[in-house]
Amino acid sequence: MVALAAVGGITERFGPAVLSVPDQIVDYTYGREHTLYDGTAGGVEHIDVTEPYCGALRQSLIRACEQVGCEVVAGGTYGATQGPRLETAAEIRRYERDGCDMVGMTGMPEAALARELGLCYASFAFVVNWAAGKSGTVITMKEIEDNVTLCSERILQILLALAACR
Repeated sequence: MVALAAVGGITERFGPAVLSVPDQIVDYTYGREHTLYDGTAGGVEHIDVTEPYCGALRQSLIRACEQVGCEVVAGGTYGATQGPRLETAAEIRRYERDGCDMVGMTGMPEAALARELGLCYASFAFVVNWAAGKSGTVITMKEIEDNVTLCSERILQILLALAACR
């Protein structure tokens, strides 16, 4: 299972229109159901998320990018935030100190839930704007929408290549 993630770029190599297959995630979300085990059906299950994404699927995504001639950053840490608001510049500075390369709102609890279900899951991130305080300009929905459009054709080509290989 591949999850598409529109993200804001935090570190230098994650500027607008960059594609990435993250290898780590930091969860800053709250108030979301984070487990399928609510304790009512007989206990809890502890899962190992040292590697939160399926390595085989990540590598297949990276190969699909190479196959269609699209550059991709193979790795990076995704900071999952609550949303729906965008972050403050101070929050982005904190996420960068924490080691995050990109920030988005949809990475968790999906990764943990997929692991609980035993699903092979990977995130395919595309940068749609510089995160707050990184460009010196105000983030606009037009900028985000323009970069979604810019990335969409490449993403479609890559997903078709991925499907053809599986």
